[in-house]
Amino acid sequence: MLLAAGGAIAFSGKAIIVKLSYQYGVDAVTVIMYRMLFALPCFLLLSWWSSRGRPALSSRDWWELAVLGFCGYYLASFLDFLGLQYIGANLERLILYQNPTIVLAISMLVLHMKVGLRQWAALGVSYLGVIVVFAHDISISGSHVVLGSLLVLGSAVSYAIYLVFSGNIVKRIGALRVTGIATSLACLFCIAQFFVLRPPTAMLVADEVIQLALLNALFCTFLPVLMVMLAVERVGAAVTAQTGIVGPMSTIFLSAWLLNEPLTLWVAAGTVLVLAGIWLLARWR
Repeated sequence: MLLAAGGAIAFSGKAIIVKLSYQYGVDAVTVIMYRMLFALPCFLLLSWWSSRGRPALSSRDWWELAVLGFCGYYLASFLDFLGLQYIGANLERLILYQNPTIVLAISMLVLHMKVGLRQWAALGVSYLGVIVVFAHDISISGSHVVLGSLLVLGSAVSYAIYLVFSGNIVKRIGALRVTGIATSLACLFCIAQFFVLRPPTAMLVADEVIQLALLNALFCTFLPVLMVMLAVERVGAAVTAQTGIVGPMSTIFLSAWLLNEPLTLWVAAGTVLVLAGIWLLARWR
């Protein structure tokens, strides 16, 4: 449970570091490039370690991993980083925390999973919390909150699609191997995107951006992945997911401390509703 809580808190710190990076005049393309550039050696090492003594991957496996890496790690991360240019860390974390509800919706539409009345009630409670914080932020910050929220919602949908459709290949080759290879491919996508959209001179950024990117890559990207996997191995996915409830709570305190985002009654009420809805969904599912 300590591993699960530590992983959730470290994941939540990503938004704080990205917002701090934007203060030095860089954009999402540059920030995500440096994050993935520093994370790439770690995930390549994970790919090698998890592939030892295992059968070679087929061409079908590589295609599936490329699609999963593009959708689940590259696109989800890029949309999230773009959205953070327009909204605060608290609203971003609450939207991303809707991931289980989006997975349920995709499973209902694509896999024809039946959803009961209690699940619908849990969804309603959770999304009411997002609406509360969204309405508060848009009244203060203006219409760009809509664009930022839609981008982060797109990130959550992209990662939910990855979760829904990664089950078969995870069973075939293992979770560590899928994560290592898919994320390594996503790192290459992010690096290639930078050189397609930006000149090489755009790599010249403030030293603080490099330091924050290194911190993001190691302590908010690679290590949380390992911590969550080790937690799942020890206490199971359900307990790990429920322990992750500390993630949004830590974002509230970190954003108030490091970003000076206001800790208002609206943010607190919205967070309580979101967490209550997700908890009910996990309990009733």
